[in-house]
Amino acid sequence: MLRHFIALLFTILIVLPAQAGTTILALGDSLTAGYGLEAGHAMPDVLQSALRKDGKDITIINAGVSGDTAAQAAARLDWSLTPDVKAIILELGANDALRGLPPEGADKALREIMDKAKAKNLPVLILGMKAPPNLGIDYQTKFDAVYPRLAADYGAALYPFYLEGVAADPALNQADAMHPNDAGVAAIVQRLEPVVASFVSKLP
Repeated sequence: MLRHFIALLFTILIVLPAQAGTTILALGDSLTAGYGLEAGHAMPDVLQSALRKDGKDITIINAGVSGDTAAQAAARLDWSLTPDVKAIILELGANDALRGLPPEGADKALREIMDKAKAKNLPVLILGMKAPPNLGIDYQTKFDAVYPRLAADYGAALYPFYLEGVAADPALNQADAMHPNDAGVAAIVQRLEPVVASFVSKLP
């Protein structure tokens, strides 16, 4: 009898999967998708590798779509969320600013995303964006204020500027001067990794 019990217990331990780590959805545009980079070189991939090297069992789903505005990403959020997702990294708004779309539109779409995340009890790390200076100070002021206000209203974590230290640096960007190259992604991840590690440590 004892032998059968031990055999059954051993079978259960083999069949049951190991406890899964934390899965995060990176929802964004081309800056998340890895436009112009080789497969596996996008920010979510490099960030995942950095976190795992630091001993954290993290899987990051790359849900970046090049060209997406905040509204377009909001429209596809539902089918981007798999049941195993425990949190969201939100990087959106660059295309809204590049097209000169009203900041109020980006704000509304980002709030739709935050509302859906809140309804599913998914914490969000917001990666802020800044408007290009050529759009004028009034547009800049309104657009740049969207992210800190959003974080404050929803009690979300905020990384103020996704391209901090990378924007406008030719050595860190591709020929289009907008998308980070491999060195640029590495620079972003170096700054972002401790922020994400802290974010993950506070997940329920």
